[in-house]
Order: sequence, then C-alpha cells, then structure tokens
Amino acid sequence: MPKVVRSTILNAPVEQVWEVLRDFNGFDRWHPAITESAMERSLAADKIGAIRKVKLADGAELREQLLTLSDLEMAFTYCLLDTPIALFNYVAHVKLIPVTDTNSTFWHWEGQFTSHPADEKAMFELVADGIFQTGFDAIRTHMGLAA
Repeated sequence: MPKVVRSTILNAPVEQVWEVLRDFNGFDRWHPAITESAMERSLAADKIGAIRKVKLADGAELREQLLTLSDLEMAFTYCLLDTPIALFNYVAHVKLIPVTDTNSTFWHWEGQFTSHPADEKAMFELVADGIFQTGFDAIRTHMGLAA
C-alpha cells in the first residue's frame, strides 16, 4: 500500500492556517484542482461522517468523507468514497503544528491508497504533486504568503 507523506512550513500563525483548512467544504476556494464542492444532505462541513461531493477542474466528480476532525490537535482525516481514477482505499490525514520560534505553521499531509500495480507510480505522483504539493502552493497564494 503506497504511502505519500509531504510537509511544508507556512509563514503564518497556525490558527490562521487552521481557519482555512478545517473547512472540509472550502477546498474549492483555494485548491486549483477543485472547482466546486458541496456537502451532501446539507450536513455541516465539520460533522464527522459528512460527505462532500467535489467537481474537479477536468469535469470529473468524486466524493470524500470526513472521518475525524480535532480543533484541539488541528487535524482531520478523510477518505475517498467514489473516484473516477485508480485510487482505491484512499485515506488522508492533515495535521498542523505551531512553529513557535517563528510564529509559523508546520503542515503535515499524508495519504495511503491501493491501486492497480500498473497505475501505482502515476497515482503516487498524482497525490504527491497534483494534490499535496499543489495544495501547499495554492494555500500560500490564497493566504498571500511568501514561498
């Protein structure tokens, strides 16, 4: 089972970054791969078990479910329920940690999945670069932060 782990430092206080990331229905406001996001059954975006339906920039749709959310730990976990690509059993975890000497944020993002052996390398790169790294860069732009 491939595991993708990426992290970065954001030059912003952890509370400001958490305010943006904790909104499970807000990724379409900052991640360029997502053009629309809507919560199913009108559930709150911070309700454990809530499902968001996401439309991607290429027109594909997927569904993701919020599995955990902790304001105390500034962390959440989610999984893919339905996806048009060869990512199966995908579970991702996001955690923010304050960097106290610079009043910045350490962002840890990891995901595990299964895939067809022939697709595994491409799916690893998609998650590592197309989702995680693109997300790091997009948050910097969205929040007006220097790289």
